[in-house]
Amino acid sequence: MTPTTLGQLATLGQLRASGYQPKSVAEELRSNLLTRLRSGETAFPGIVGFDDTVLPELETALLAGHDLVLLGERGQGKTRLMRTLIQLLDEWSPEVADCEIHDDPYAPVCVRCRALAAEFGEELPIAWRHRDDRYTEKLATPDTSVGDLIGDVDPVKVAQGRTLGDPETVHYGLVPRTNRGVFGLNELPDLAERIQVALFNVLEERDIQVRGYSLRLPLDVFLVATANPEDYTNRGRIITPLKDRFGAEIRTHYLSELHDEVSLIRQEAELVADVGDHLLEVLARFTASLRTSASIDQRSGVSARFTIAAAEAVAGSALRRAGRTNDPEAVARVGDLPAGRPTLPGKVEFEMGEEGREREVLEHLLRMAIAATFRDRLGGLDLSGFTAVFAEGAIVETGDLVPAAELLSQLGTVTGLAKVLDRLGYADSAGRGQVAAAAEFVLEGLHLTRRIDKDAVGGRTIYGAR
Repeated sequence: MTPTTLGQLATLGQLRASGYQPKSVAEELRSNLLTRLRSGETAFPGIVGFDDTVLPELETALLAGHDLVLLGERGQGKTRLMRTLIQLLDEWSPEVADCEIHDDPYAPVCVRCRALAAEFGEELPIAWRHRDDRYTEKLATPDTSVGDLIGDVDPVKVAQGRTLGDPETVHYGLVPRTNRGVFGLNELPDLAERIQVALFNVLEERDIQVRGYSLRLPLDVFLVATANPEDYTNRGRIITPLKDRFGAEIRTHYLSELHDEVSLIRQEAELVADVGDHLLEVLARFTASLRTSASIDQRSGVSARFTIAAAEAVAGSALRRAGRTNDPEAVARVGDLPAGRPTLPGKVEFEMGEEGREREVLEHLLRMAIAATFRDRLGGLDLSGFTAVFAEGAIVETGDLVPAAELLSQLGTVTGLAKVLDRLGYADSAGRGQVAAAAEFVLEGLHLTRRIDKDAVGGRTIYGAR
């Protein structure tokens, strides 16, 4: 049915006459996922690098109708993945008009809606809710209460004259207000253990209890939670009876393929300047080396947010240069990579024995990443045209505030530059800033492969012959 048709269905009788058949949330997820799988359409848009690992397990859990926990280190896309589930719901869903917990018109469960159904019958007013409104997310914090999640007595309703025994004095929490939708609970282990107990009935019996009221609300909620592995022992844990009630636990991971990491940066980072793929590859390799380095505390992981933030900082450095030098193009160069260093605090934790060596470790790993990218991108290419520039003792001075024109004028005409531009993915119509970026990348690569010297003086870098 189209949105226009839905808008014409305003009562339960009209809804019945249309042939509409209600489905549970699990049935909606299953049906729409199957439709996407059969059509070849992407079921989880924006998710990179999980096609052969995480997504098959997630698809199986959804098709089975299982509530689930996404378990993985920080910055592995757990929240992003959780939020994509909303796209597997039907676009529009009917509910009893003005119901706090979005009751199904065919089978209302709250006291108010049952009374309205008895009074109006087939004339029961209905409303339509878009799938974007059927997702609720809560960050689990130690101060989260049962009232926040499940509900509590509303003193205002009591003051209005209702008795404490009246179920309508209950103020519903986030879970019942997500009835017939998806409830995402971020960082589940941070939830106090006594509060986790309140979720037992939601996951098993599919109902809620509030402060001893004789109140049973059969809820239709799909629950998905996220957790970090170290949280099981450090900040908190998921209590065993609650873990037992989840149908599936799916382990996420960091991206293992270089092209996936670059694709993720392109997708997520807001780059204010032109940042070539070769520089993004350097950042991706740098991040991968951090995730395997013995100097880094691997229990806390290295978030993908670091790679994204570092790319944005590199672009910011390029834009700063363009602004300070009136360069018409803001194009990032290899000399802008250190600008990503301030994004590291809070995203990378060092082992205890590395205190005082943090900068040295980072600089070494960054050099290794640049050298590996240089070999991968320009390996086997004749770069003698560049080394010839320094054969007579010439030097080339660059830096974060050296404009592209000044850098290129020092190099002059270089044999082989066109092939370098081609290898780095720059078109024949590459601008001056892109040519300067390619040239500086070659100079840094030649230095790291010990073919030319480099010295740093007063914030500037000087390349010269060996």
